[in-house]
Amino acid sequence: MLPAVREVAQGRRLRWPLVVDLDPTTLCDLACPECISSGVLNQGQFSRDRITGLAHELAGSGVRAVILIGGGEPLMHRSIGTVIEVLHGAGIRIGLVTNGTLIGRYLDELASMLSWVRVSLDAATPGTYDVFRPSRRKSSVFPQIIADMRRLAERKAGRLGYSFLLMQRFDGEGRLTATNYPEVQQAGELAKDIGCDYFELKAMLDADHFTVNQAAEHTEPVEEQWSRLRKLEDESFRLLRSSNWLAVRSGSDPVQKKEYAACPVAELRTTVTPTGVYICPYHRGHEKGKLGDIAEMSFEEMWARADTTTIDPREDCRFHCARHPVNVEIGGLRHREPPEPADDFDPFI
Repeated sequence: MLPAVREVAQGRRLRWPLVVDLDPTTLCDLACPECISSGVLNQGQFSRDRITGLAHELAGSGVRAVILIGGGEPLMHRSIGTVIEVLHGAGIRIGLVTNGTLIGRYLDELASMLSWVRVSLDAATPGTYDVFRPSRRKSSVFPQIIADMRRLAERKAGRLGYSFLLMQRFDGEGRLTATNYPEVQQAGELAKDIGCDYFELKAMLDADHFTVNQAAEHTEPVEEQWSRLRKLEDESFRLLRSSNWLAVRSGSDPVQKKEYAACPVAELRTTVTPTGVYICPYHRGHEKGKLGDIAEMSFEEMWARADTTTIDPREDCRFHCARHPVNVEIGGLRHREPPEPADDFDPFI
């Protein structure tokens, strides 16, 4: 990875990105009111021929890792098993972000071929789950997801994560009507009991990806639960907090200032969806962030034509961006000797 990062730090383009975020479909089997991807849902999916062809294109490229994500729920695409097999067979590392409802359908592939699976649950009980993650089915899918995660934990070759997005609802007068905040500790304990490798806490963002600062009466109880969870950490189980939750917890300005005019990570990682290829997931569905389309051209041709400088982070990425610390580090490589390569190479930038 380091040679590629050096190239980008010097302002040169790579023949291939190292990582591809791939949205196989924009369809989802849940109906979450707070879904931040609601604006790009239900806009179709790759045809079976195209997504299989794309998998073979990536298999023959210099791409090192593919993250199956969305948009919609990636496991809803009927060809996803074939895609996983093709990528895995080419030595490409695979990650998956999923709502977990279809883990059972692809248990063999997920257990043996993926580097990691992260399940977005955001609750510790069926009641709270159904409030924030309602299913189109007649009964709650929460018990099924937990049962399938246990089965996956028993067989997995890679890592399994339990993701918890902090969510609140308020009425027109600003009164709290629903929250999952009290279930942080219970969810963390459940994650450990399932056999997950980590439990991740994240802050809810507004529709434009900005953090929403909150009163201490809401954030402090979360931190108290987090402190109690610390006793569960060991070599096989970690607790992770997203940068956006740390920003909320510290009361940071929702606007994150950036000094660079182009995003270096955009040269290393890109987002491929049925409606186009975008500079990153933050700009998924936005015309300005669209790099091209692979409906009528190969991935290689699209990437050769792509212009990642169309987005100016100083103006277009004023939210707290998960890529910002990496961008700062890459920018600094222009003026200093790079560090020695780490032993634990991880292609998921």
